[in-house]
Formats: sequence, C-alpha cells, structure tokens
Amino acid sequence: MALVLVVDDEESVCEFLAEVLEDAGYSVQTAQDGRRALELVSQSSPDVVLLDIRMPELDGMVVMDRIKQMDDRLPVILMTAFGTTEMAIQAMKAGAFDYIIKPFNLDELVLTVKKAVTMRELAKEVEALREGRVQEPLPMETMIGQSPAMQAVYKNIGRVAASNVTVLIQGESGTGKELVARAIHNNSSRRDGPFVKINCAAIPENLMESELFGHEKGAFTGAGARKPGKFELAHRGTIFLDEIGELSLATQAKLLRVLQEKEFERVGGTEIIRVDVRILAATNKNLEECVQEGTFREDLYFRLKVVTIWVPPLRERMEDVPLLARAFLQKYSREQNKNVTDFSPEAMALLMQYDWPGNVRELKNVCEQAVVMTRGPVILPEDLPPTLHFPQNNFKDDLFKPGMTLKEIVANVERRVILKALQEHNWNRTATARALLNFNTQSQ
Repeated sequence: MALVLVVDDEESVCEFLAEVLEDAGYSVQTAQDGRRALELVSQSSPDVVLLDIRMPELDGMVVMDRIKQMDDRLPVILMTAFGTTEMAIQAMKAGAFDYIIKPFNLDELVLTVKKAVTMRELAKEVEALREGRVQEPLPMETMIGQSPAMQAVYKNIGRVAASNVTVLIQGESGTGKELVARAIHNNSSRRDGPFVKINCAAIPENLMESELFGHEKGAFTGAGARKPGKFELAHRGTIFLDEIGELSLATQAKLLRVLQEKEFERVGGTEIIRVDVRILAATNKNLEECVQEGTFREDLYFRLKVVTIWVPPLRERMEDVPLLARAFLQKYSREQNKNVTDFSPEAMALLMQYDWPGNVRELKNVCEQAVVMTRGPVILPEDLPPTLHFPQNNFKDDLFKPGMTLKEIVANVERRVILKALQEHNWNRTATARALLNFNTQSQ
C-alpha cells in the first residue's frame, strides 16, 4: 500500500485529506509543520508528499527544496489557495510533480495522487532493473539502430568508406542522412581532414556560387575581401552537399565541372584552383523524376550516384524506436540537468504505435519536449505531445468515406469532438469531461 504524507498547518485539512486518501486505498501520515514533515520523509520514505505552500516557519517551497535534496525522485504535490500564474510557474520550475488549488476538487486530488504514486512505482522498477549496471551514454554523433534495415546501411557505409567514390544518400527528411555522411567520412582515410557541410536549400541562389567556390575582393557589391569557398575549405577532406536537389541548373553545371576536373575559379577570379575533395550528396527528392522534369542534369545525376545509400524511414524500423528514444532521453536529461531515467510502458507504447512522419528528427523533438515537461524520473503518457495520443493519420481522411457504417461515422465524429475539446481545455481531461457533460446537458 502506497504511503502518502500530508503536510498542512491546519489540523482539520490534514484529517480531511487523510480520510479521503485512506478511502481511496492509501496509507497516510500527516504533519502540521515543515520540520516534522522533513523528519517523516527521512524516517518513513513516503511515496508521495501533499504539501501546503503557505505555512509558518518553513513554507512549502523551502520544504520541497529540502525534500528534493533528500530524494529528488520523491513526487511532491503542492497545495495552495492562491492559484496565480506566477505561483504555478514557480512551483513547476522548483520541481513539483503538480499543484492543486483549494478548495479541493476531490476527484482531481485523488487522480493526481494516483499519477504520482504510479510515477514513484515506475521509478523504483527502473532503478531495480538497472541496479548494478552502469549505462554509458550513447554519443549523438553516431548512428543508432539495430534493425535489419539499419544493418544494411552500416554494411553499405563499410563498403564505400575506404574508397573515394561519390555517394548519393537518399531518404525522407529527418531520417539522418547527415549522420550517414559523417560515418562515411569518419571511417575513411580522410577522417583527419575537414568535413564541410553545406545546405543547398538554405542559401539563396545568388550567393550559392560564392559559397561553394569563394570569391575575390571586389567581385560583387559587398565583397570587401577574398573569401575561400566550401570546396577550398574541404581540401583533403569531405564536402557534404545536403539537399542537392535544390541547386539551380547553372550551379549544377559548375558543380559537374568540379566533379570531372577537380578544379574551379573563385567568383570574380581567373586563377585555377585544384582541390582534393570527396563529394557526398544527400536529397529527399526523387532525382530521377527531377531529371525527367528537366530540373536536374542527367550527367550530374549519374556522376553523383556512383553509389547510392538509402536511409529507411523510422516507420520501417520501429524496433529501433526504444533504443533511439532512450538515447535522446539520456542526452536531454543531462542537458536539462534532470534525472529522467526511462519511459513508462504506456508512454513507450504510444511511441511505438505512432508512424513518425518526421522520422528520427521528430522523435528527437518529442523526447526533448517530454524531458522538459515531465514531473518525475519516468516519462508518462501525459508528458508526450497530443499528436501521439491522437495521431492525425488515424482520422485525416474525410468524415464520410465509401463503405463506412453509421456506427463508424459517429465514432469518427466523436473522436474529433473530443480532440477539439481537449485542445480547448489544454489537455486537462477532468475539465474536458466536465465541458462535454455540460454540452450534452444543454443540448438535451
């Protein structure tokens, strides 16, 4: 039976909450001041602390800070009669699991305690599983994945790394094409040379030639000094041309010359500059279709795709999601100076049922958000964004599709109504349920 410590300077509040929580199946201890509360935390190791903010001598914020010093994984739920925005922000920044407003909504109070107890139990389970085993953080610059699809990528990297052939890396946005390029470079004989990246989609066309090949002083307005281009900077190393499908035909022609002749001139210059550079390129476009449409040169396409490596989308290697998610969890836990250790089974199930249209980049962003939002050491479903709870792909089609039964249409409408209500009530399920109940009553 979980133990809840209730701390309030009013004896009647302690007695009332003890009765409510005992009826809900919890064991309860009470304290009427901060010092006694700290003694009980040390002696009894409660699973949750319900703590009033306004108390004489030691106020709740000070007590919570000292509790966190004793056990930073112990969930503390703050109680206050002053539900100001400033107070809410201060409480959550200080590490509160949650805060509840007096007078209490008993259903909300019991539900919040239940969530906190679940968090505590999950944290203990994770700690027990990891006891005696040190987890080394995975470096984010390395590729992560043990699926057959990623094993094929690793094998291809191994095959091409030692050569100097041009490699075209293809895959959807967010799949990690740059990591493939870095892996090729880091495993090649050029590993001690520079790795220079240029995003072809991020540079205006009128500046692209200067970025790639450099310019001489006075070559154009604003060119106050000679500037080396990316190809010069990558000499004896590797240049990675990301989103190469965005290059104009004019720039493609100049790039083709570099591939063929290994030489170029700076903008506004006449000196022939020879470079020893390996070219890796990446795109999320279908370059064959671009060639057919006349937006990409066929001769350049064949020069680039001496070897092609396809990076699979995340939905085709879902077995890698737990490994990736936990690696990101380690990274952002360290960066945010938080002790977040794992995902609950329910949260991991949400990660596994989502199809990740944004691929690894989207998973990375979701994990960062979850670390910021969580109130304990384990990521719970409510720490994950709404898109995972209500995936758009589940109901992105029209409400009425051929062959749908009336029951299916009604269910589809109900899902949308509930989702809209959740959005309007900031994903507070209690408030949403109340609003939907009131709406139903008014409509009758």
